[in-house]
Order: sequence, then structure tokens, then C-alpha cells
Amino acid sequence: MLFITREEKRALKRVFPLVEVDTKAFLFSVLLASGALGAAIALGATAAWLIARASEHPPVLFLTVAAVGVRTFGVSRALLRYAGRLASHRVALRGMDALRQNLYRRLAHNPIDRLTAMKRGDLLARTGADVDDLGDLVVKTLLPTCVAAIVGICTVIGLGLISVPAALLVAICLLVSGVGAPLLSMHAARIAQIDTLRARTDLSTQILTVMEGTSELQVSGELEAFRASIDETEEKLVEASHRSARMAALASGIDRAAMGAAVVAALLIGIPQTTGGMITGLLLAVLVLTPLSSFEGTAELAPAGVQLVKSATAAVRIDEMLGEPTKVATHPVPHTDVPSLAATNLTIGWPSGPSLVDSIDLELHPGKSIAIVGESGIGKTTLALTLAGMIPPKAGSAQVNGVDAWEADRVQLTKIVNVTTEDAHIFATSVLENLRVANGELSKDSAIALLERVGLASWLAALPDGIHTMIGSDGTTVSGGERRRLLIARGLASPAPLLLLDEAGEHLDASTADTLISDLLSDPTRGILLISHRLSALENADEILFFGRSGGERTQAELIARGTHADLLETSQAYRWAVGQEEEN
Repeated sequence: MLFITREEKRALKRVFPLVEVDTKAFLFSVLLASGALGAAIALGATAAWLIARASEHPPVLFLTVAAVGVRTFGVSRALLRYAGRLASHRVALRGMDALRQNLYRRLAHNPIDRLTAMKRGDLLARTGADVDDLGDLVVKTLLPTCVAAIVGICTVIGLGLISVPAALLVAICLLVSGVGAPLLSMHAARIAQIDTLRARTDLSTQILTVMEGTSELQVSGELEAFRASIDETEEKLVEASHRSARMAALASGIDRAAMGAAVVAALLIGIPQTTGGMITGLLLAVLVLTPLSSFEGTAELAPAGVQLVKSATAAVRIDEMLGEPTKVATHPVPHTDVPSLAATNLTIGWPSGPSLVDSIDLELHPGKSIAIVGESGIGKTTLALTLAGMIPPKAGSAQVNGVDAWEADRVQLTKIVNVTTEDAHIFATSVLENLRVANGELSKDSAIALLERVGLASWLAALPDGIHTMIGSDGTTVSGGERRRLLIARGLASPAPLLLLDEAGEHLDASTADTLISDLLSDPTRGILLISHRLSALENADEILFFGRSGGERTQAELIARGTHADLLETSQAYRWAVGQEEEN
């Protein structure tokens, strides 16, 4: 904690507990790793004594115990190191698994605007590379630090039994290697940190853009420019790595110099003590050669310091993404014979933004269909997210079965209300599994029926493996219209009785869009709230809420008309004009 900023220290205290390190398992891995390094030092000391004693030509039996000790320490070193690696990596991998689960659990209950404000590449970097960096803190920083401290202290105590002055000088050299070299390495990491972090985020964003839009970029002639930009970003990463490597090399030099100084110091002190009869020549050999292996532990502290910087920076970024802990919504949703979604004097808007529309009243239940229409950016999607409990209302209430949607238990809520947003994700898996995201028990026949209902029968028939065809970046690509209908089919696959569908007719020709919208609004078994730019297909809607800005573009939006399609054509000049414009186009 001494070598990181206060902000990083606070972030580590808040985020690292999410790793849920198994303390007993970690201490066991420290014990094994310390045993491995201790065996290496004991091997060096025993070998030094054995060589010095053998030079005196004693009877062979006098060397037997030392020879057995050398073999024992040599074998145990390898075995303990292997076992220590297994134990430490088991702790680290379990910790990273717990970290990801806790992270996604926290994100699932966080305000949605906290994530939408981030670039997708930045979000990917925070949930991917930053999580890896934080998880590596256990194996690459905490473990070697503990091992170096334990073994270093034991080594100095052991040398002190031979020569206290020599042990003190070796301790000083160990401190120089264990503190000076890591400090220099951490400084090198700081130098490269900002550029590396920015370049890594830019690289993630650029690669995502190319992967998801290769065809579009190729048609527009921008693909080569994006590739050149990726190459330039990679060069920045390499340059940052080189700057850090130069400082790391200097830190390694300090470690080697400290080890050499310890050997020389042991010689300068040990020789006079040997000639003065204070220690024997055999112990002099042990005193001089033991430091050669004792610095093996401190050599790991420079990389440990670099990893501490990386992990602390990652903790700050993860903490920024998570924000302050939010109260998990756990209010149970009561079961009713007729599920309902009701908004009363509702004001909507993003938590960090202004109010978009106020005084909204509506009620949705199975068998009823409501259409939400209005210009782009007026708040239609925000209304759907608020009704689904994903955004808290600015004022008023949005209730599901009499319980505020924002306070309702998420699992119970999604069994009643399902929202399909315009930018919902298509996963790189089969068509069937993409539909099973909404209903894991969906059968193949039911999935085919849903695809036929949304007008994808001919598309499905043309797929090489039918409903089992892989789609996405590594499989069959889908057009904008196919993607939209696939998402609608996923929404219909949900067992929820109330569906909120955003832009069902987007990217479809007028005839196909009208047919799909008309069918959705006529569903007698579901409550359908449909957001749409298409007006001519809303004849089957039980109610239409028409949002607009009666005072001009800079004024707050409002609900300017509501009723059936026929009613609005008769009573609302703005709605009638919008329908006329649609027919002309």
C-alpha cells in the first residue's frame, strides 16, 4: 500500500473483497512457496558446506548426511514449487471467478446510465483485462511479497547464527533489492501506465468496430483506414512496453548488484573472522555462498511492484464502473390472476439527466395493446426502460402488480415484464440458442413457429443448418431487418405476459413492418407496449400515446394526444399530419 496513491488504495479496499480470497488456501500456498524457496537456499548452503568439507578429504561416511541433504533439498525444491504453483493458481482462478460473478451481479443491479455512458471498448477493457489484472494481484504481488519476507527473515536469522555483522549486511542488501528495485520498476510502470491504458482502450474499441462492421467499412472504403489505425495503436502499445522494459532492466541490475554486494560483504567480514578463529572455514563457505540463492525471493518483488501498479489502476477503473453500492431491489412481486403494469403521474428521464416527459398515465394487462409514438429522442425508449424497472422514475410511479418496478425483485419482475430494446445483443451462437436467452425451455418446434410468425420462414429455410445455424461474427451474418425480427422473436419466446417492444418495424420494408406490427398488436394473450415510428399499422392498437413538443424543439416533450388510431386521425392535427407524411414517403 506504500507505493500506490490514496485513490488506488481506496479502490483496492472497495473492490478487492469481491475476489473473495480463500485465506486458508492462500496461506497454504504461501507455506508451499516458502518451503520451495527455503529448500533452494538450504540446498545452496548444504552444497557449500559439502564442497568445502570434501576439499579436506575426510572419510566418505562423514559426507553422507550432507550428500543426502543435497538430494533431499533438490527434490523437495521442485516438488514444493510445483505444488505451490498448483495451490496459488487454484486460489487465483477461484478468486477471479468469484470476482467476475460479483462484478456482473453488481452491474446487474446498478443504474443503467452508469454503463451506457461508457464506450463499448472501454467497458470491455474494464470487465476483461482490468479484471484479469486485479485477479493477478494474488499470485504476482501478494504471494511473492509474503514469501520473500518470510524466507528473507529466516535466512538472515540463519546467517546471524554464524556471523551477526555479515547477517546485518546481507539484510541491508536484501532490503535494497526488495525495496529499491520494486520502486524503480513501479516508477517505470507509472511512466507507461497512462499511454498503455489509453492505447488498450482505443484498441478494444477499434477491433470491436472492425469485427462488427467489416462489411459496412469495406463498402464505404474505410476498412483500410481502420486497419492502419489499429496498427498505429499497437505501435503505441509496443513503445510504452519498451519504455517500461528499460526501467525494469535497470531494476533487475540493482537486484544483481545487491546480491553481488552481499557476497562481497560476507567475504570481507568472514575472512577476518575466520583468520581470527571466530568461525571455521566451512562456515565461511556457507556464509559467502548462501546469499547467492537467498536473493531469488527478492528478484520476484520488482515484477510484483509492477503488478501492484497495474492491479491498483485496474481497481480504480472497476470501482468507477461500479460506483457507490446500490441497494439491491428485493421487494417481492405478488402473484395476481391478471398481471398489470401501471404508470401513475409518471415523470421519466435518465438519472443523471433532465426530465424528458411528465404526467404519464397508462395501464397494461394481457389482451391490451398500447403503442408509443413520437419523434426520435423524445423519450420513448426511456419510458420502456422505466416501466421495466431498469431506470428509476423522476417522479410518480411505475408499478407491476402494485409494486414499484424499480424496487421489485429483478428475477420475479422479469417473469412478468420482458423488454426488448432496439440495440439488444445477438449472441455468437445458434439461432435456437439466441431465442433460448429469453426462455431456456423453448423447444425447437416452438422456436421455428416464432420465427415464422415474425416473417423469417424463408430466411430460416435458406440457412445451411436451419435453426442450429451459427450466427454472429464467427457464423452467418444477419441483416438489420433479420436482426430486428430475430429480437422480436426472442421477446415473444419469453413466458412473460407483458411485453415491451422497441422499434419492432425498424429496418423493414413498409409492407413487412406493417404486417408484423399489426400481428403483434392483435395478440389476445399478451399485454403489448409497442414503440414505433410506423403509424399506418397502428389500427389494431387499443390505445396510442402520441408524444411531441407543442412549444418547439427546445421545449420539454409532452403527451399531446392519446386514443385509438381512428380517434387521433379525427382529433389530432399533428398525428394526422404525421400519418400523411408517412404515406407520402
